[in-house]
Amino acid sequence: MARGDAPQDSYHLVGISFFILGLGTLLPWNFFITAIPYFQGRLAEANGTAGTLSANHTGPTDAFNFNNWVTLLSQLPLLLFTLLNSFLYQCIPEVVRILGSLLAILLLFALTAALVKVDMSPEPFFSITMASVWFINSFCAVLQGSLFGQLGTMPSTYSTLFLSGQGLAGIFAALAMLMSMASGVDAQTSALGYFVTPCVGILVSIVCYLSLSHLKFARYYLAKKSLQDPAHELETKAELLQSDEKNGITNSPHKAALTLELDTEKEPELEQGEPQKPEKPSVFIVFQKIWLTALCLVLVFAVTLSVYPAITAMVTSSTGPGKWRQFFNPICCFLLFNLMDWVGRSLTSYFLWPDEASRLLPLLVCLRFLFVPLFMLCHVPQRARLPVLFTQDAYFITFMLLFAISNGYLVSLTMCLAPRQVLPHEREVAGALMTFFLALGLSCGASLSFLFKALL
Repeated sequence: MARGDAPQDSYHLVGISFFILGLGTLLPWNFFITAIPYFQGRLAEANGTAGTLSANHTGPTDAFNFNNWVTLLSQLPLLLFTLLNSFLYQCIPEVVRILGSLLAILLLFALTAALVKVDMSPEPFFSITMASVWFINSFCAVLQGSLFGQLGTMPSTYSTLFLSGQGLAGIFAALAMLMSMASGVDAQTSALGYFVTPCVGILVSIVCYLSLSHLKFARYYLAKKSLQDPAHELETKAELLQSDEKNGITNSPHKAALTLELDTEKEPELEQGEPQKPEKPSVFIVFQKIWLTALCLVLVFAVTLSVYPAITAMVTSSTGPGKWRQFFNPICCFLLFNLMDWVGRSLTSYFLWPDEASRLLPLLVCLRFLFVPLFMLCHVPQRARLPVLFTQDAYFITFMLLFAISNGYLVSLTMCLAPRQVLPHEREVAGALMTFFLALGLSCGASLSFLFKALL
């Protein structure tokens, strides 16, 4: 909450800056997976010319298992930096982490855009692209954690704006894809324009970050870190964690480091004669209380990442050649998923069902495994074993709608329920554990995608 002596956020410039920074942190992942048809086209062409942004007549050929590798190499850095957060952030200054990560992401995306115009054989193109995916997502993990560290000194409203920007990143990428495809220019120019878009977004993010030091409102709160105002920082960090739990935020690797830091700051000060506070919570005891909810979170993400986008991006329209077939996957896979996932996460603001005492939650989570065979039996032209049972586009659209909204709702629900299963002084540790299991579920799902792709 803003303090009485704090300056005003003139024209909401600080709020807008953090919203854009939130958008920028998740643009790379979303722009890479939304452009899967382009990468598949490049890898499938022997002469190395630029692929198209849309599926071709027979559907995209998943050469080199690109769908699977781009998912796995995007999620492993999240798991790695969730574990290394607290060590890395103590060694490298904050401004270096944030500006360095933004500049590195910008350069790597500029390289991706430049490769659109470069003739290259599939093998080196695949290697360069996978290296870019790994490093871009590594820098994104560092960037997210560092920005949330700054938000720990700001009123909780600004963390909500940042998270809203993150939530819109997928929708932004899907709309950028559709606009590039509908522009009417040739395939190479369309692909170049698509990859230049996140470069512009990252540039704007850099400008927004640099502008914070020139805004009185931002300087007032960010100076609290250098002045070491423990009471204020503890208060705002607690608000940030409470905001995360209330809104079901699930894609932020900052939380492990933040909760551990907050827990340390809550140690009792016996020399001031204060009453002894509860002992530091045992990770094992907290895990015993939330293990079922944590397992549900792992399973939700394992199911989602095992087929999205590895399998779903291969589904094509069963109609003949035409505009609908061209726009089918960008609209029905990526745009629909991101919209319905956002709707699902928003539902927990109105109700939480089933509650933490119910055994219905594991049942609902396990029922999502049905989406794996359902998507695998949709209209995927490149298959060697399984038949196509759901040929009509309406089947895929229905499956995707239920798949996305259940993902968003169940992920948000588990993140909301976990803190309610432990004592108040154990909630920070519960949040850290849930963040780790979130990353574990993403990595497990990305690994399982190789198996399901091989079974097609």
